[in-house]
Amino acid sequence: MEENPSPSRRKWRKVAYGGMQPGYDDNYTDESFLEGMVMNANLVKRDMLKVMHDSVSISQYLCIVALVVCVWTYTLGSTISETSLLLLDTGLLVSGFLVLLLTAKTLSFLLLLHYLLNISLFICGLYILAPIYQTLTRSISSDSIWALTVSLLILHLFLHDYSNPTLTGNISLNASIVASVLIASRLPSRLHVFAIVLFSLQVFLFAPLITNCIKKFSFRLHLWFSSGLMVMTLGLIFTFHKMIFSLLLGLLVFVNVVCPYWLIRIQEYKFEINGPWDEAKLCFDITE
Repeated sequence: MEENPSPSRRKWRKVAYGGMQPGYDDNYTDESFLEGMVMNANLVKRDMLKVMHDSVSISQYLCIVALVVCVWTYTLGSTISETSLLLLDTGLLVSGFLVLLLTAKTLSFLLLLHYLLNISLFICGLYILAPIYQTLTRSISSDSIWALTVSLLILHLFLHDYSNPTLTGNISLNASIVASVLIASRLPSRLHVFAIVLFSLQVFLFAPLITNCIKKFSFRLHLWFSSGLMVMTLGLIFTFHKMIFSLLLGLLVFVNVVCPYWLIRIQEYKFEINGPWDEAKLCFDITE
């Protein structure tokens, strides 16, 4: 900071677009320059329990994807038949509509009829395209299919919108759809392909919306539903593979406990400075 101006010079004043003032350098600042400095003006203090509650949505969706992978694996191993898959698809579809009816505040009969019509067209389109999906990756080895599927699922989880899920097309949703088609292409029959693709798309498209409706309707119900889903997923994974169970359990603990703790701790090191050197924010009164 430069010394005070001599009495012979005109008093310095702050001018936004006035150019250089006679007798002062372009970068001159007076004693009042640091008076407007504000420390951590936009700092948000977070509560550990609140952050843990918010992280439940991430753990919930991790469990949903884990359940989808289990169904894929059991279907490829012929443990789940095509009839069982179709019953599962029907059960998920009916359950989803029931949740919408019970939790949605603005759901008219015409809107429900519109949903039913779109889903009917969607199911018919899947059934017509099932033979194409069945022969799509015939020349590719199963190891390559699994490697590509795992990569697409990781991309899907990394880019998924956990706070405000929508049906809009994006990279995350496209990655899950491609992964579903790759798995379906390894199945032996057309009905198998149709059932597994319908199941996968029901989960990846509609499960986030249904869980979001539950969360908006009752946060306590959301916590109970998420806890039950985690227990069920961990129990199923435990019977499937002990190592994967340990990895999933560690991941859930990391997301629900370690990450919120880190977020609370790093708030202590946040250092933000605001002052007169920041860009000006113009405000316009549209009523004038």
